Formats: sequence, structure tokens, C-alpha cells
Amino acid sequence: MSNMPAKNDTPNREELLHLAINAARANNRDGARVMFTQILSEDRKNERALMWMAKLAEGKNERKQWLIKVLEVNPNNETARSALRKMDYKSSASDNRTLLIFGVIAGIMIVLAIVLFVGLFVLPGLNA
Repeated sequence: MSNMPAKNDTPNREELLHLAINAARANNRDGARVMFTQILSEDRKNERALMWMAKLAEGKNERKQWLIKVLEVNPNNETARSALRKMDYKSSASDNRTLLIFGVIAGIMIVLAIVLFVGLFVLPGLNA
């Protein structure tokens, strides 16, 4: 019998982080998310785990929430800040396209209404 303590086979947080990153890079999204969630349950301010959770997010809203958490931990994280700016730009660009299309359609409808009005009421009155 040895007086040496048994080696703990459970990975520490840094090892788990590397395992999670490798899983994410290997496209094992679910496994990676489980490991990152474990890391964040022990250390809510783990910036790298938060960034990876943003990368693994299943939708824009979830991604945005993770990026905001990153900035709460580190307001100087330019990667998170840039990603949020791009998301906001894409959203506003999409809104602007929708408004432009609506404006063009409304303009065409107004021109057609004027042409119809002139054709039905003004031109017949001139011939009388």
C-alpha cells in the first residue's frame, strides 16, 4: 500500500476547456456545449468559454446573449464587440431593404392610381 494519494482522473477546468475546444473544432457541438456549460457552472466569467458558447449558439438571439456576457466580463473584447456590430449592421441592412421594397411598391401603386384616375375621369371629360 502506498501513502501517495490517488490521482484524480477528472480533468481540471483548463483541461476541460481544451477538450471542449477540440470537440467544437471537430464539429461535436453538443459535446462541446456540455463541457463549456460545465466550465461556466464553475466559473461564470470564463471569457474563452463564453466566446465559444457564442460560436456554438443555435440562433442569432442566443449568440447575441453570449456576446453580451463576454462584454460584461471584458468590455475590451474587440472580437465580441465586432461580432455584435456585424449582427446589428446585418439586422439594420435587412430592415432598410424591407423599407426600400415597401417604398418602391407604394410608389408604383400611387403612380398606377394616378394613371387610372386620369384615364377614367380626366380624359373622358376633355373629349366632351
